[in-house]
Formats: sequence, C-alpha cells, structure tokens
Amino acid sequence: MALAIGNWSALNAMQGMDDAEFARWADLLERRTGVVVPPARKAFLVTAVRGRMRETGQTRFDDYFREIHKMPEGAIEWITLVDRLTVHETHFFRHPPSFDLIANEWLPRMVSSGSQTALHAWSVGCATGEEAYTLAMVLDRHISAVRDARVYFGVTATDVSQPALAVGRAGLYPRSKFNEIPGDYRSSYVDEIDEDTFAIRESLRKRVGFAQFNLLDVARAPLKRLDLIYCQNVLIYFARERRRDLLNSLAGLLKPGGMLVLGAGEVTSFAHPALSRVPHRQALAFLRNR
Repeated sequence: MALAIGNWSALNAMQGMDDAEFARWADLLERRTGVVVPPARKAFLVTAVRGRMRETGQTRFDDYFREIHKMPEGAIEWITLVDRLTVHETHFFRHPPSFDLIANEWLPRMVSSGSQTALHAWSVGCATGEEAYTLAMVLDRHISAVRDARVYFGVTATDVSQPALAVGRAGLYPRSKFNEIPGDYRSSYVDEIDEDTFAIRESLRKRVGFAQFNLLDVARAPLKRLDLIYCQNVLIYFARERRRDLLNSLAGLLKPGGMLVLGAGEVTSFAHPALSRVPHRQALAFLRNR
C-alpha cells in the first residue's frame, strides 16, 4: 500500500505536457524512429512517457528529456522508452489473403520440381515474432509439398524493440494465441508446454533470425537481393511523404521475381519503375520485374 501511495504522489507531482512540450517529444520520436504521433494521440504519448518517468523517479518532462540525451546511459533509457512508445500488437496468420498469395501464387513460380535454390524473406517490424514464424510455417509447408525440390529458406525478422525481439527469439507464446494458428500448422510446428504456454518447434525457430533494425536506416540495410519482403502494419506509423522513400528503398532490395507485401490500404497510388502490382483483390503486393 505504501508503494501505491508513493506512485500516486509522484504522479500528482508531475508537470503537465503543453503543446510545445508535446511537439518536442513527437519530433524526437519521429527523427529517431520515423514513428509519427499526431496531436490527436497526445494522450497516448503522455501516458507512455509518464509511465516510464514514474519508474525512474522523474517528475518533469524537460528533465527526463535531457536525461535521455546523455550518453551512454541515455541511450539505454531511450531503448526502454521506445519499447513503450511503439506498438507490438500482432497475431499469427494476421492477414490470411496475403499468406494465401505467397503460398498459392508466388511460391509455385519460385519453386519447381527438382529445383535447387535458397529463398530469403524479411519480416519488417516483426514485433514479438508471430508474423515471422507465420512466414516460416507457410514457406516450409509449401516448399516441402513440391516434389524433389531442394530449397533452403530463411527469414530475417527485425524490429526496433529489443524486448519484443527477445520474445520472438524465445518462441514462447501464451495459450490465448494458440488458436490463431490453423490446426494443420499447429500439428507440425507447435509444441504445447503447459496449460498456459506453447512453443514454436526448434526446427522452425532455427530458420528465423531476429535482429534490431530501424526502418529509417533501410537505405543502408545489410540485407540485399531478397526474395520476399513482408511489411504489413508498419508504414501506417510513418508520415506519408516518408513512406514513398521507404518503399523505394525496399524495392531496391528485391531480386528479380521477388515480392513486396504490404498492408491493404497502407499506401495509395504507389508506383515504381521496377515493380508491378500483383492483381489480387484482397492483398496488396508488388513483384520486382525480371
């Protein structure tokens, strides 16, 4: 009870965030991560920053702002704060039409009977890993179904949040997510640990590598000549004028025949001379021209 009283006392002592202070924090977040927090979401930013300030004993926004600019300790604190300010809500098989497109239309063109090749996919903004493991399940299952095909694949999964990436690497998820995975996939790629937890099988986890990466640095991305880039529910957090630059950079990382999958409605009227829109009613994707 004493701890709760102390927390409320600290909260009450905190200064309010006026519009100028909000603009300063929003600008910092956009410059460092690309994520845009519009004035309509001021309450979200204030709540997240205040929550972390309360944990560190800070009561003034300007003092905390200076604290995260100190090096090197400020860099560590910034990583923690970014984890509070970025959204990690995700699901297995979140957008079935996109995975159907990959499995039933794109992959058969990339993999044929008797082929020997390697496929490299990138899950952008993977959060806690559900999307990356879904990609790995889909690729593994449908490649295995091609007779005599000897195809190796790997998935690189990136996010700005280290805590989220740690969840992905562990491959342990709450039972509430169990039924997000279709039964025929669960039987091949999931192990039930107990009544509260299930795990992605090690054989699949080995195909997925997790790494911290800020999409703002995509022009300098170490990933090159990718076969598949899956970038859903990421661009919505960036300013519209920045989305086009990011998409142009992503297009440059694809091999001929490679595919870029986006979230439906994330971009409008996007065109690139090296890309062709995939004709699909429910999924938004582009193929790199050969």
